Order: sequence, then structure tokens, then C-alpha cells
Amino acid sequence: MAITTQYVVTHKGVEKLVTTDKKEADQYDKMLEAADNLAEYIQAKGIALDAGLAEELTIMLSKNKDKVAKIFKGASADSVLEDESAEVVKLKANG
Repeated sequence: MAITTQYVVTHKGVEKLVTTDKKEADQYDKMLEAADNLAEYIQAKGIALDAGLAEELTIMLSKNKDKVAKIFKGASADSVLEDESAEVVKLKANG
């Protein structure tokens, strides 16, 4: 019989990630925490967003923090998006 340790990340009572990698679980938890902080900041600035939209937006920003930081440093959105697409490997079907 094997014993496996699993790390479960929950957010607002919903299971978001199950992994055996503690580092991955910690990183995901930090990303969700940053998203919550962003949502709180946006709301405090008087911007009213639907809760679902706010969560989706802030999680996307948190997941892409390094790319968003490039934009704040002066990179164009197009160049950041081009860098992202360059990271995707396209495979050709045979025949």
C-alpha cells in the first residue's frame, strides 16, 4: 500500500488545486491571495465590478504578473502578447 501526500488549495470554500507538490501549492495559494488583494484594492478605489468578473480579472492579472509588470515598465501589449505566442510550440499534423 502506498501513501501519498496531497496538498489541497481552497479559495472561498472551493477546491481550486490538488497536487503532491508543496511548492506548487504554495505558489498557487500566493497567487490567489494576490488576486484577492487586487480585488480589494480595485473595490476600494471605487470601481464596481461583478464579483465573478472581478475574480476572473484579478486571477488573470496575478497569474501574469511578470508580463503585466513589463507593460508597466513601458513594453507594448503587442510585444508582450508576441512573446507569449512565441512560447507556444505549434505542431503540424502528418499528412
